This record gives sequence, C-alpha cells and structure tokens, in this order.
Amino acid sequence: MTKKDKVRRRLIEERRAMASEEVAEKSARAVARIRETLAWKNTRQALMYWPTQNEVDIRSLIVELWQRGVDVLLPRCRPGQPGVMDVACVACETDLTPGAYKIMEPGKDCRIVDLQTEAFAPDIALIPGVGFDNEGFRLGFGGGYYDRLLGGIQMGRALKFGLCYSFQVCSRLPLDDWDRPVNAVCTEEELWYR
Repeated sequence: MTKKDKVRRRLIEERRAMASEEVAEKSARAVARIRETLAWKNTRQALMYWPTQNEVDIRSLIVELWQRGVDVLLPRCRPGQPGVMDVACVACETDLTPGAYKIMEPGKDCRIVDLQTEAFAPDIALIPGVGFDNEGFRLGFGGGYYDRLLGGIQMGRALKFGLCYSFQVCSRLPLDDWDRPVNAVCTEEELWYR
C-alpha cells in the first residue's frame, strides 16, 4: 500500500464515521463561505458535483443556481472508459440517475458539453476531495477522474474550489505527475486561496 493509499484510507474512514447531523452542520458552514464569494455571485456557468459518502453537501447551492438560471454542469462517468468523465448540463434533480459507483449523475437525456469547445466555460468549479493539501493539491478516490478533468485546457478559466472538512486538509499530500491543484480550498472553518 502506497503512502497516498494510507492517507486516503484514513481520511475516508474518518469521513464515513461522521453523523448525518455533523455532515449537515459543517456542510452548511462551508456552503455559506462559497456564497460569500464574488465568483459565486457572478457565475454564469458552474461545474458542480452531487455529494456522496458524506462529502460536503452542496445540493442547496445547485438548487440556488437552477433558480438563478445558471448553467449547472455535473460530471458523468463514461461507460467502458475507466477514469474518464463527461460533463452534462442538468436543469433539475429529476435529470439525475444513479450511475457509476452509485453516484447520482446526469441521465442519458442530459446534453453532454464538449470539453474542448467554448460551450464548456465554467466560471467556477466546486471539486470534491478525500483530502486537499496547503498547496491546493487534491486526493481523490484513486480513479483519476478529476485529475483528467482538471487537466483539461478549458478548466484553466474556472476558479476551482476544493471542498472538504477541516480534518481533510493535510500539510502536504504525496503527489503524482498528473496531479493538478485547485485555486482555493473551502472547509467549514475557512476559505483560502493558494
């Protein structure tokens, strides 16, 4: 088991042990920090995630974006291509269906956005993680899905927020060549830019 795997296992176990009340309370505090940012207030297109396994719950932010008429993009694992995600525009919760790893993702009727065109131009991206470090590098579940997405040329335009709980912030994570940092990390305790 690698050092990265050991850190991943420890952080996943600690997050899974959280009570639903703790997840709700800490998520609400992190979400409030995102709402205070100018980027949030001015966004026209946002790359979001649907929370799973006690990740910071941002569903209230997604609903708010729908109400504001903002384009909400959510990832969907590409069938038969491990590590690859498509991004699709989602207009409401009924557009979602259980997908890979039992994560709610855009259904087959949702329009896929070509990641190499101007149609994909998120102003902000909220990125989940098993952990983040002080340099903004992310530790995920190990499939490389977000590493590939974050490495895309169009993602350079987005202000990328990593969301996690304060116990998931590490001073320094073990890194691989393909790891890409986010621009900011938001927890229930603080939001800081790197």
